[in-house]
Amino acid sequence: MSHIPRHDDILRIISHVRSVSVRELTQRLKVSEVTIRKDLTLLEEMGSIVRTRGGARLAEDLAQVHGIQVRKEERLAEKQRVAERARALVNEDDTIYLDSGSTCTLLARLLCSMNLRIVTNSLDVMNAVADAPGISLISIGGSYRKEAGSFIGPIAMEILKGLHIETCFIGTTGLSATGVFSSQNVIEADLKARVLGISRRRIVLADASKFGKDAFAVFARPREVDIIVTDAMAGGMESLAELGIEVIVAGA
Repeated sequence: MSHIPRHDDILRIISHVRSVSVRELTQRLKVSEVTIRKDLTLLEEMGSIVRTRGGARLAEDLAQVHGIQVRKEERLAEKQRVAERARALVNEDDTIYLDSGSTCTLLARLLCSMNLRIVTNSLDVMNAVADAPGISLISIGGSYRKEAGSFIGPIAMEILKGLHIETCFIGTTGLSATGVFSSQNVIEADLKARVLGISRRRIVLADASKFGKDAFAVFARPREVDIIVTDAMAGGMESLAELGIEVIVAGA
């Protein structure tokens, strides 16, 4: 969250009403429209809201937002198994994309001995491979989203336009039995969708706890993902194979 109290007030209002006008915010917060518009621009760059004509709407489900440090510690052993299995899908001299998220960071640490070109929006991934001698690191930049440790927004989207990725590794918050992948933030979901669109081989890393969940913003549907790497087969996951998605279970 923002550390400016007024920004927290704006997010609290939008979380209750889902969509709000600039005029309503000026009346409720007793500041000028110019100030509110600047606030909304900053909050959009942070990935918290999406600007609309004359106002804004929520970009994420605040109830599901957990800090990155909390997510790093959740199901760590399972995520490590997923990362180790995903490591086998990376070839020397590949150009790969690593998404933000704890599992992708674990994978990054396993790749430091390889010769690779790594594109990422994740600060943790950058730190993990920055000193690796065989890694050529490309950051896509953008606006920094503290809750995810990631860079998102228009700058990141623009840089991706000029890139071709051989294999992308994407994290997900939710994965339904019908092959719908979702995250808790709209702007982050847009970035994931763009990466999938420019990648030749599209891989999602998802421990079994993600299956059967629907998060706030959809970023992919069946036929937009080639492979899922997971730690265990959750109930109903067999249906994904029927949708044309290969499911790889770590240790199986």
